[in-house]
Amino acid sequence: MSRYSATEIEAKWQEAWDKAGIFTATRSADKPKYYVLEMFPYPSGRIHMGHVRNYTMGDVIARHKLATGHNVLHPMGWDAFGMPAENAAMAIGGHPKEWTYSNIADMRGQMKPLGLSIDWSREFATCDPEYYGQQQALFLDMLDKGLVYRKNAVVNWDPVDMTVLANEQVEQGRGWRSGALVERRELTQWFFKISDYSEELLSALDNLENWPAKVRLMQENWIGKSRGLQFGFERTDGADPITVYTTRPDTLMGASFVGISPDHPISKELEQDNPELAEFLAECRKGGTTEEAIETAEKLGYDTGIRVRHPLDPNWELPVWIANFILMDYGTGAIFACPAHDQRDLDFCRKYGLPVVDTFFALDDDTPVGTIAFVPPKTEKTRWVNHFAGLTEATGDEAINATVDFAEKTGWGEGVTKYRLRDWGLSRQRYWGCPIPVVHCDACGVVPEKKENLPVQLPDDVSFDKPGNPLDRHPTWRDCACPSCGAPAKRETDTMDTFVDSSWYFARFTAPHAETPTDLAEAEYWMNVDQYIGGIEHAILHLLYSRFFARAMQITGHLPDKAIEPFDALFTQGMVTHEIYQTPGANGRPVYHLPEDVTDGKLADGTEVEIIPSAKMSKSKKNVVDPVSIISAFGADTARWFVLSDSPPERDVEWTASGAEAAHKHLSRVYRVAAEIAASDAPVNNQDEALLRETHKAIHDVSGGVESFGFNASIAKLYAFTNVLAKSKAGSDAKRQAAKTLAQLMSPMTPHLSEELWQLLGGEGLVATAPWPVADEAMLVDDTVTLPIQINGKRRAEISVPADMDKAEVEKIAMATEAVQKALDGAAPKKVIVVPGRIVNVVV
Repeated sequence: MSRYSATEIEAKWQEAWDKAGIFTATRSADKPKYYVLEMFPYPSGRIHMGHVRNYTMGDVIARHKLATGHNVLHPMGWDAFGMPAENAAMAIGGHPKEWTYSNIADMRGQMKPLGLSIDWSREFATCDPEYYGQQQALFLDMLDKGLVYRKNAVVNWDPVDMTVLANEQVEQGRGWRSGALVERRELTQWFFKISDYSEELLSALDNLENWPAKVRLMQENWIGKSRGLQFGFERTDGADPITVYTTRPDTLMGASFVGISPDHPISKELEQDNPELAEFLAECRKGGTTEEAIETAEKLGYDTGIRVRHPLDPNWELPVWIANFILMDYGTGAIFACPAHDQRDLDFCRKYGLPVVDTFFALDDDTPVGTIAFVPPKTEKTRWVNHFAGLTEATGDEAINATVDFAEKTGWGEGVTKYRLRDWGLSRQRYWGCPIPVVHCDACGVVPEKKENLPVQLPDDVSFDKPGNPLDRHPTWRDCACPSCGAPAKRETDTMDTFVDSSWYFARFTAPHAETPTDLAEAEYWMNVDQYIGGIEHAILHLLYSRFFARAMQITGHLPDKAIEPFDALFTQGMVTHEIYQTPGANGRPVYHLPEDVTDGKLADGTEVEIIPSAKMSKSKKNVVDPVSIISAFGADTARWFVLSDSPPERDVEWTASGAEAAHKHLSRVYRVAAEIAASDAPVNNQDEALLRETHKAIHDVSGGVESFGFNASIAKLYAFTNVLAKSKAGSDAKRQAAKTLAQLMSPMTPHLSEELWQLLGGEGLVATAPWPVADEAMLVDDTVTLPIQINGKRRAEISVPADMDKAEVEKIAMATEAVQKALDGAAPKKVIVVPGRIVNVVV
């Protein structure tokens, strides 16, 4: 082959790797293991350059670890359940199963040409009955250990998709798929007891030293540990006190009213014989339960007529209002409002004409609160007014602690630590998900299915011609016999949240064909995941749920103790972006155009397009680049090289056609340089050692970059080393060895080209399995240095001297050069300055 042809070499080397089975992972006692995993994809039908970047990063790590003598596990699977498949089935009249598996086949076909070092024998999809059957077994084990329970709960309800939505699936008060306004409904739901592990999940974050700090902080905030005060307000009508929990008990002297949730037991009791209140509560329940939905919604209130006594002054009565911004599942579902120091309370009080009382001021400003609540940082000192614990100047933190101590000593309140983290509701009213393996029997109640009857498999003969869950209207699947008494019973028709599917897949990869959720021997060997790679959008829930599941699997005997934190290291990569091309459309909506349809800012018919600055690649905006077309035009190695080279991997990278062309041009040059070296026959000479030193410097720098996720820095060094090699006058043997090293150093990034160069240069076996080169530390230290000589501030010459030469000797050599002698013309220099290792300055 006279020139670099990716089309010819890439399929050839992929076949060679498959034939040699070098990526098939098996336990081995004679090698250290390394488990690298990228977050597995949803089978939407097409991969994009974001996928290419993510999986190429993992592949670089996997290939490097293979070359450094590790036994590598690098698997791939598909996060395949969820609403998009059902939506597609409803839109095109097909079946979610057919749509999903067709997409998986397409995406696998698009991924394999990338040459990823994946053990495809471990591939599975979460919609495989073999996978979700083991998930059902896990559920039953967790139910047996008390980690799962069932209760009534207020949930986000999508009235179009007719399913429960998790908080993160509600965007601006609307369902993330349907766009419908989300409502609050009370349903009987299944829950994981993740809140029991709030403190453990929080404290363990400190030990995740190889996780990004921002991810740990996001999880810390989501768990939301807070210390506050719990106490009761006595009702003037003699009924049971209303118990409240507050994280700002220090503001109690500014209380304006007591607020209760629309879902509080008092609210429900009152609405029974009050149609006006019932109508008000129905309006409140139309809103979602997310913090975003509550914060942005109009503040609504209803005066119940109930009055309570202030705990510090029995003559001070406060009204009890129902407020739509109070959640039942946080604290006690009841609060006291201090509007001067809480914006939400202030907005509410201004709307309904309730009093606003300042409890503290800035040290140098006692202006009463107007329309903006005064909420300084808790670490900032303020001046307190009439504080019952005798405070005058104190920070918020000091005041909170003093208040809790005072309440406990005087016996009217109790300091309580609470967490924002709520139990994980896993019930979803949809078909395309893992069936919950329980049945409902009139005689026995809720009965777990027997393990020998697993998997409880989804029926294929369902239709989506009506809204709602097809399982509810499938009598031959729904109706069954009770596993306990044999009487007629009904299956649970809710399926599991898809976050469940992705919360343990990393453990299943260690033994994907086991007849139990895991094989403990395999899990003991392969766990933990040494390097996990994925997007920052999964920083909270996926990772938090996976951490909980690892604990649950340890409790139920499916993971060893060491896997209680499943991911030793985490890397969150940036996005791949591209310009957006649009033209005006009907109703003021833009029409988007694919990059391949735009040339020099115009469509084929000459219409000029508006170019929007780069944004995350999105199918809806058509600013996507199809990797298949890039591979067809330039080869997989070009795509891999470009997504790794343009910016640090944690930052976004903009895909440009010119960038891809430049990457391909460079790889073509590398091939040409290697081919010339392979054909050369120059003798050993005095340039060999210099090239050897540059080779070891390249080994050192590239290895360091790969090991620290500095892939772009490694590639920059490879560019420089290619230039050194191309210009070197060393002998053929030295250049051939340096070129072989170049092929090895490039192999994690450009595996196909590297194999071709390795073979061309006479390397033994496959470069993928060749031992990674090790830098000789002695070669990294230069014995000689080249010093420029400046005469009157202008560079006129240079000298090469031993690195440790004495300054006086360096000066003698510099003064003897022709350039200095000519400038002096027999006179003495005014000044000579020698900076060791740097420069010689001569003033004449």
